[in-house]
Amino acid sequence: MTERGTRARVARLILEHGPVTAAALGERLGLTPAGVRRHLDALLGEEMIEVRQARTRGQRARGRPAKLFGITDAGRSAFEHTYDDLATGALRFLAERLGEEAVAEFAREQVSDLERRYQPVVDAAPREAQVRALAEALSGDGYAASASKASVGGEQLCQHHCPVAHVAAVFPQLCEAETEAFARLLGTPVQRLATIAHGDGVCTTHVSPDALSVQNASKRPRIREGGETK
Repeated sequence: MTERGTRARVARLILEHGPVTAAALGERLGLTPAGVRRHLDALLGEEMIEVRQARTRGQRARGRPAKLFGITDAGRSAFEHTYDDLATGALRFLAERLGEEAVAEFAREQVSDLERRYQPVVDAAPREAQVRALAEALSGDGYAASASKASVGGEQLCQHHCPVAHVAAVFPQLCEAETEAFARLLGTPVQRLATIAHGDGVCTTHVSPDALSVQNASKRPRIREGGETK
């Protein structure tokens, strides 16, 4: 692989798994410490990544804390789809001519295709693994998603990449439609806690505990062809 190709892999790993240490990057990519440092220095020089302070819990460990490397806004933008300005202009035109509800309807229509594709995947997974199944499906579409237990109960669904973040910053209807789709797919209330569109590092969605999920499972609408529910 070329130097540029390896550097792009380093940046993508930081996007998907960061903040992360140089040692962890080297282990994942099979690079020597010197090789990792060379790529990290180049990415720092290009302002694609930044050094972040490691959080410590309890008594501070001896010695210098390991550096963590996180993606910057410029680095994230390098992975995002183009034509953001065109998309934003089109939605602004739609809102001016037909109103904000037309934008919301457009957003729901865009999400409905993902929802139709994801529903069989989520339904095929055991109840306790459905959030993870959704995360894997999202990752397959480039959202770099992960699932984990939430400290307050339930689970958290995190998306480390959003291809429409710049557009969603102007039109939050895109985020709202996606959140509504997650609730239908999982059959339980969800709450969006943070979004890349609003300047957060990760899109974070809290999924209600399983007891509430089971209670609401029978109420989950099914998606027919054409985006209709039943």
